[in-house]
Amino acid sequence: MVCGSSQGIGKAAAVELAELGANVVVFARNEEKLKAVQAELDSSKNQRHSYLVADFSNKEEVVEAVYKLLESTQVHILVNNTGGPPAGKAIDANIEEYLTAFSNHLLVNQLITQAVVPGMKQAHYGRIINVISTSVKQPLPNLGVSNTVRGAVANWAKTIANELGAYGITVNNVLPGATDTSRLDAIIKSKAEKSGAAEESVRSSMAAAVPAQRVGKPEEIGAAIAFLASPAAAYINGVNLPVDGGRTSSL
Repeated sequence: MVCGSSQGIGKAAAVELAELGANVVVFARNEEKLKAVQAELDSSKNQRHSYLVADFSNKEEVVEAVYKLLESTQVHILVNNTGGPPAGKAIDANIEEYLTAFSNHLLVNQLITQAVVPGMKQAHYGRIINVISTSVKQPLPNLGVSNTVRGAVANWAKTIANELGAYGITVNNVLPGATDTSRLDAIIKSKAEKSGAAEESVRSSMAAAVPAQRVGKPEEIGAAIAFLASPAAAYINGVNLPVDGGRTSSL
């Protein structure tokens, strides 16, 4: 099950998993976009793909949708990929911004994970991958709420990795760097407006800061997620994996 999968990295993860032969459930709030993603997924290995619709700001709606799915489907792979909070300085953010981000990211992750883990334990196979941010290793400027909440999700993930490892369940985090998504477009636009620079200039500066000299592609993040979801990654557990062209220190 791929959450937040109607576009960008979530969609790319769904595509990669389907190409590897998985039955994919895409999960987000926009039904039309979900239908479009489902139609793009490879089914050459007789896979059966489906989708769930819920707004992650409504925890009860999310839980209801997941448990309804579990009445007929066992989930072996869970990809948590919720869109990031709005940009801004941590010191300027109000309490509601923090509470909303904490709920949409950590609390929803917790509720979905609690729902699917019993089936993973029964199968003695589970892969939980959280798509967060390189801010876990180094906070990013002007993303105060995001930096804070992403750090909380990373530590939550490491904690449950320790708790679930004995059941054949791994829990890992993928940390995308600057990736060519609508989220990056919004960040670039905000930086351009505040600095007075052209958007293309801001984008070029971001690319120049990466050893690879470019921003990432969603499918490159999706490939890393798909690997961590595979049997080949059985002995990788509790890690934060930067997928950022080498910008973030590995130490």
